[in-house]
Parts: sequence; C-alpha cells; structure tokens
Amino acid sequence: MTTIVKRGDIFYADLSPVVGSEQGGIRPVIIIQNDVGNKYSPTVIVAAITSQINKAKLPTHVEISSEDYGLNKDSVVLLEQIRTLDKKRLKEKIGHMSNSDMKKVDAALLISIGLNIGLK
Repeated sequence: MTTIVKRGDIFYADLSPVVGSEQGGIRPVIIIQNDVGNKYSPTVIVAAITSQINKAKLPTHVEISSEDYGLNKDSVVLLEQIRTLDKKRLKEKIGHMSNSDMKKVDAALLISIGLNIGLK
C-alpha cells in the first residue's frame, strides 16, 4: 500500500548517507513540496527537523512543540536544510503541521531560497 503524502506532514526519514554538515540519520522531516508533486512524483522535497534547539537562531529556523507533533523533544525545523528524497526514505508518519506553524515555515522557506527580496 502506498502512503499518501501531503504538504505539512511530518515523517521520520532516513537521511543517510550525508556529506559534511548535512543533517543525517533517521530523523523527523516536514514535507514542503506541493501536493501535486507529492501525488505524482516518486520524490518529495523536505526540510530536516532537529531536537537541538540550542542551534543558532536563524531566520530560517522555526521552533515547534513536541506536544503538538508527537516528537520526543521540542524541535526546530531547519529551512536551510532542504533536500529531495525518494519516498522510499520515508518511514513512519508522526504528525501534520498546523496552519499557523506552516505559515512560519513558508516565511522561513522564502528567506532560505531568497524569494523574500523586495517583499518588505
């Protein structure tokens, strides 16, 4: 059975192997790809999530609550750590981001990929 993937879903995913400063291992990720791509493509675009909330506070970071999303610890979505994964790397679905937190993710994503220029 094929897992249905929606924008805003949070899954555990296997991000290994990695090179250098890339986030790796089995960790939570959030699906940031649009739902048309999610439906028809064998790949998804994700952002890594870390429980290291003491990481430098960057405008590309969005803090999320463990209680809201079934995570083990309060965490940070790292919108500077986005990558394309084959759907086979996705493991267990653990939650879906709220609309208010997705707005924060979208704003941080715009900053990360440089689409906020001239929007101020």
